[in-house]
Amino acid sequence: MTEQIAVRIPLELATGLEELVSEGRFETKADAIRAAIRALVDQERRHQIGERIAEGYRRVPQTDDEVAAAAAAAIRSIHEEPW
Repeated sequence: MTEQIAVRIPLELATGLEELVSEGRFETKADAIRAAIRALVDQERRHQIGERIAEGYRRVPQTDDEVAAAAAAAIRSIHEEPW
């Protein structure tokens, strides 16, 4: 199922959109707009998840021992890298 949405955009955005299509980045302007909306929705979803994670840490902060263990694990993983 789909929904059609009519929107007006400034000429500058319309020109940029047309350039993306003419450069072959997208097959149609509608494809470019769909990709932009997908990216926006995904960005907002990730932001909300990040906020929930941060809120969890504010409610139940890590202990000094947990922070030290995480730092030690990070240092070990760096030393184990084959570079």
